[in-house]
Amino acid sequence: MSVPLELGQKQMMVRAFAGSHGAFLMTPPIAPPDTHEAALGKELADAAVEAGVQHVVFSSLENVDQITQGQKFAPHFTDKANIEDYIRTLPVQSSFILLAFFYTNLLEYYTPRSDGGTLVFPIYLPEDFRAPFVDPVSATGPAVLEIFSHPEKYAGKSMPVIGDILSPWEMVATFTRVTGRKAAYSSAYTREGLLRHFPDFAANELLVRELLGMAEYATEYGYYRQDRDLMWSRDINPNSLTWERFCDRPAGKGRPGPSAPDLRDREGRKLSGSCRPRKR
Repeated sequence: MSVPLELGQKQMMVRAFAGSHGAFLMTPPIAPPDTHEAALGKELADAAVEAGVQHVVFSSLENVDQITQGQKFAPHFTDKANIEDYIRTLPVQSSFILLAFFYTNLLEYYTPRSDGGTLVFPIYLPEDFRAPFVDPVSATGPAVLEIFSHPEKYAGKSMPVIGDILSPWEMVATFTRVTGRKAAYSSAYTREGLLRHFPDFAANELLVRELLGMAEYATEYGYYRQDRDLMWSRDINPNSLTWERFCDRPAGKGRPGPSAPDLRDREGRKLSGSCRPRKR
């Protein structure tokens, strides 16, 4: 059953979740000045509970507003954290995954450009800052399946999903080594750098603030809280794609691995999922 991921569709969501033992929930990309991500996430969770779902897994992120005491503006992080807090109050078993920065950001949103035979990557982090990255398409399914297969073990827990931890310099160097294409890093970390590469962003000041706030938060405070288990997803899924393996995919073959969580867990119980991974 296909249901639009927008506010006001709760009863359709209830019907979509009906008969499912578990539900994987993820909110879609919502760019500022729109501010309804938290409301949508809560509506999805309420629908799952009303449908009788026994276990909810939600794709969350850290509460940037709380961690930075309001110093950094990254609502697409904080809204997810607020949805997580809300789900924890509901009468349903719940778990949470926190995906790292997406490899695909560097190909789909911060798109590289060719300059005299060199592929220039405008990257939203400082050149030598090591950050967690992941391929959301191949990494999400195994993480969610692991949780649904061991619900009591993960009840109430928030688990990072990471494919690699590396710097933009290392990413560009690896890309060149694997593909044979000459590549270079260019900073999109500052306002000046971001708008030099993407001048159209200037039309949406709140979006610029959000992108800069996200990057500044990650570099100044760390993408994840210090108490997170950064090895978890790679321990339960040793085949997680590193950046090197991601760059080494056969041309035209698409991303390897499952494109969404399995429809049934290892005990045969039906599961549901909503929304494809969004950028961050």
